Amino acid sequence: MMGIIPAAGAGQRIQPLGCSKELLPVGSRLIDGVERPKAVAEYLLERMIAAGAEQICMVISAEKTDLIRYFAERNYAAEIFYVVQQKPQGLCDALFRAQPFAIHHQQILIGLPDTIWFPENGFRPALAMLEASSDVSLLLFPVTDPSLFDAVISDEHGYVEEIEVKRTEARSRWIWGAVASTGDAFQRLKLLWESRHRQDEYLGDLLNAYIAAGNIVRSTLAGEIYMDVGTLEGYHEALNFLRDNRLVRDESERAA
Repeated sequence: MMGIIPAAGAGQRIQPLGCSKELLPVGSRLIDGVERPKAVAEYLLERMIAAGAEQICMVISAEKTDLIRYFAERNYAAEIFYVVQQKPQGLCDALFRAQPFAIHHQQILIGLPDTIWFPENGFRPALAMLEASSDVSLLLFPVTDPSLFDAVISDEHGYVEEIEVKRTEARSRWIWGAVASTGDAFQRLKLLWESRHRQDEYLGDLLNAYIAAGNIVRSTLAGEIYMDVGTLEGYHEALNFLRDNRLVRDESERAA
């Protein structure tokens, strides 16, 4: 199993920063008993590893060498390697830069490195759906403003009918926040993208074409909380959420 993390974006919504947006400190972790800041991209990395990813491909731009340095200084239970996207050409282009490595894996995990979501084991129900009856499964999260994301329209059995890409009047408040696919489906998505002259910038548009071609995409409403740290508002939301949860956890531990 391989995880793909598209991290080549410039992060214009939250710039200027002194580092790549994926390294924004959000929350903390213990290193040798000492509390240290935790980069936002580590949350997704940990969720992929917990789901069983043995390799993780980060797609970066040439300017983001700080990501390589940061993750090289830490030990993870998966091999992390990097592919360069020479210039910004959208999410689909970034994802398919990893295709030469994805062909060696039966399952592929996809997530966005400037987000934090719960539950931490959210990839598991998405993978379970793959094993049941789907080539691509979407982990959905409820949000208050779906127009900022890709809202997903599914039937009562979770079969995806349409993805509304950043639509002003979205009919669903459930958005996709993570993706699991078979290796074969990922290859077919790339071939479809190329047959459409690589015109699809957003994954939601490509998945709509994939569904229209007769392929099955399913969704699971297993997501609980989704925070986009790529905006200043989302960054503050994540900081407050993690701080409040930590206070609750600390109080529970003292009470016990």
